[in-house]
Amino acid sequence: MFETLIAESEGPLGRITLNRPDKLNPLSTETLQELARAARYFDERPEVKVVIVSGKGRAFSAGADLTSFSGPSDLSAQEVGEIGRQMADAIEGMRALAIAEIQGWCVGGGLVLAAACDLRVVAESARFSIPEVDLGIPLAWGGIPRLVREIGPAMTKELVLTCRPFDAAEAKASGFVNRVVPDTELSKTVQDLAESLCEKASLTLLATKRHVNAVTDQMVGTMRSWSDADGLAIALQDEDCADARRRYLTRRSEKS
Repeated sequence: MFETLIAESEGPLGRITLNRPDKLNPLSTETLQELARAARYFDERPEVKVVIVSGKGRAFSAGADLTSFSGPSDLSAQEVGEIGRQMADAIEGMRALAIAEIQGWCVGGGLVLAAACDLRVVAESARFSIPEVDLGIPLAWGGIPRLVREIGPAMTKELVLTCRPFDAAEAKASGFVNRVVPDTELSKTVQDLAESLCEKASLTLLATKRHVNAVTDQMVGTMRSWSDADGLAIALQDEDCADARRRYLTRRSEKS
């Protein structure tokens, strides 16, 4: 059913695990589509109250799979951008609560995936980065309104415009994550949190999630992200943006 992730459930608890650890769980177009399909998979299972979203191996996600977007494809750049937005909307709109379990790097589109989850628990050694501007593309997939919702407009502008990495402590201080725990306690902490939520009534969990989302949507309006795909498509055709991408990829290759 899925090629790049694992979706499974046992009673009220479900799991979505990104499963390309050798590549640090990049988000290809296939993975984006599978994430949206996994959300629908759990929506068809009303007994599932909580879904843990994680990445297998030493990273949550290295972000968008650039090789998947720049190589030959039947999809236009605009369609790829729309698939990313649909993924984030599907995870956020899922009936079950979504808890992001974050270790290692959480980059770009991976951070948007985490932002689409209801709760985020992070290992102390986790690192975050939003490199899109350095890559000559705008942060798409509904990332801007979700970041504004979680950390406010000023911090969103700083982190997106500077592309600077930040650590788990800063992510907690900014309000992006709920808990920071020692690396060795991450899985147990998330498991305990999920199990405690699973003991509660489905109706009250869903009502609370939808109530909070309705209030915050009036504040930041994630539906405004319908035009994200247009901005991404234009940036991929812009020569100045292409130069920025080449410089970024050259610097990265020199460091590796």
